[in-house]
Amino acid sequence: MKPLFLILQQADIEKKIQEAPDSAYEIGVVIGSYLPFVILIGIAYALYYYNKKKRG
Repeated sequence: MKPLFLILQQADIEKKIQEAPDSAYEIGVVIGSYLPFVILIGIAYALYYYNKKKRG
């Protein structure tokens, strides 16, 4: 079962891609949609790694 925000985000992405004027816009929509999550995962990993090193 997908979390609610992923379902809502997927519908929004599909709508934007269907209304896209060209393929470059489609690529920008996909990158712009997933980039915040990738950044948050990177920050979470950095905090985890920092705290793991600090404990040891």
